[in-house]
Amino acid sequence: MRVQQLTCSIGAELSGVSLADAARDAALFAEIRSLLLEHKVLFLRGQEISRADHVAFARRFGELEDHPVAGSDPDHPGLVQIYRSDKRENYENSYHTDGSWRECPPMGCVLRCIESPPVGGDTIWVNMGAAYEHLPEEIKQRIAGLRAKHGIEHSFGAAMSPENRAKLAAQYPAVEHPVVRTHPETGEKVLYVCGFSTHFVNFHTPENVRYGQDKTPGASHLLNYLISQAAIPEYQVRFRWQPNSVAIWDNRCTQHYAVQDYWPAPRKMERAAIIGDKPF
Repeated sequence: MRVQQLTCSIGAELSGVSLADAARDAALFAEIRSLLLEHKVLFLRGQEISRADHVAFARRFGELEDHPVAGSDPDHPGLVQIYRSDKRENYENSYHTDGSWRECPPMGCVLRCIESPPVGGDTIWVNMGAAYEHLPEEIKQRIAGLRAKHGIEHSFGAAMSPENRAKLAAQYPAVEHPVVRTHPETGEKVLYVCGFSTHFVNFHTPENVRYGQDKTPGASHLLNYLISQAAIPEYQVRFRWQPNSVAIWDNRCTQHYAVQDYWPAPRKMERAAIIGDKPF
């Protein structure tokens, strides 16, 4: 197996390895997992593997989860089909951490390209550990201990009828997570707010709020500033898809953005998301 680092901050491309083999070889899988912790997102090309192999490899990390809006392959539960072909949908073209609206968001994902547009359709990943590390010290002190709400209602639910949106919100009520989470394996501090984050839940204290303007729009200005850190190119890697390309990412310390510049060309992806733990 060969490893090529792609940027100074995040990402590496692996070659000379099949994920079908890694699904059955504990030592090879352990090497890939170690590289994932180091580089945060890994890319492989030419992975002509079956859906069963895709699922088997992802399950090496842990059990898989379905998605309440995107459909799964009926023969392989947990293999979510992200097919963009018959209509234009703009869910993924914002910087986000998958499933941060869950109490226990996914620890990681394995995404394989089934069909790619001839031009466009790249995906960007962001090192949110670096985003936190390079914040001004005064901002780090200000956000220490802050917690934010994350929800699905205002994102995937926005295009639904009020009744269906209410059902979705009742099934997946908004959750709160620390604004700065700790990676459970590396101990790294990670900036953990994204497009699913709506507001701080413990900002309105005497230390932070003197007058109403400090809370509104003061708190929202701070949240928007933190969310905007994902757009800094120095923290990013950008990947151009081809059929049978695969991305494996650590969802606990990254965000990503699927560029929606290819319509009306089709783009078909299949993703296995691994159940994670509660951020702390």
